Amino acid sequence: MFTGVGTALITPFDKDLNVDYKALRKICKHQVEGKVDAIIVLGTTGEAAVINVEERKKITETILEEIDGKAKIILGTGTNDTRKVVELNKIAEEQKADGVLIVNPYYNKGTQDSIVEHYKYISERTSLPIILYNVPSRTGMNMLPETIVKVSDACKNVVGVKEACGNISQIAHLFSIKQDNLSIFSGNDDQTLPIMALGGAGIISVFSNSYPKELKKLTNAIFGNDYKSAQTLSNKYLSMMNILFIETSPSPIKYVMHKLGLCENILRLPLAPVSKKAEALLDNAIENFSKLN
Repeated sequence: MFTGVGTALITPFDKDLNVDYKALRKICKHQVEGKVDAIIVLGTTGEAAVINVEERKKITETILEEIDGKAKIILGTGTNDTRKVVELNKIAEEQKADGVLIVNPYYNKGTQDSIVEHYKYISERTSLPIILYNVPSRTGMNMLPETIVKVSDACKNVVGVKEACGNISQIAHLFSIKQDNLSIFSGNDDQTLPIMALGGAGIISVFSNSYPKELKKLTNAIFGNDYKSAQTLSNKYLSMMNILFIETSPSPIKYVMHKLGLCENILRLPLAPVSKKAEALLDNAIENFSKLN
């Protein structure tokens, strides 16, 4: 579907908690200038859980218009209601998205076998390419490599998986057993280099909301087999990548984007802006990062 950098885009809000479409256009311009390869709309980082259907449609329309074919547009449609995912996929089809990102069911999380049935049901009811999303820290369930292979076998339009299990050994095992046509994307910024070195197709990133050009440098170095430069860049960026998770994401990246003049530092409950202690640490990280370039 894409290779390189996919930004898991934030959703900006104004002081009345409405979607800030002016800021959204500014953020999209920032992504185009950074030459990212894909925009992931309304995933976890986009606070999808607190976005209604009409907002979802307008957010997607705005992004499609602003990106204007310069990057792939992938919509987050995963929920813990299988039929709701099908409904959201139909909207994604109508809006001519390039694909969908579907997170594992959470809360009513089922079993490894039920995950296969969940994705089979969804796959049979959409023509769009599907990227699976394995993030046990959010869903409470780890989709095992063997399960991912079963889903890929059963669902011909499953083209990739965003792996955020955090376990490099597990991800290495997945690479060793997966089908050739299944792409693996790092779901954690700090694991971009090791996952891509194993053969990963790229990264679906929080970090690239604020620093898209920098992350493109890293992925370009890896694709160019310049691992010495890639190691240097990865080590240089690691501190900022990690501090973006000092509190629950996307609160830290919202603060950084605010400090960079791209949006207000506003989230919808149940999420809230970062603490004053975290602000001070993030301010220091932003200052130090600016000196690296």
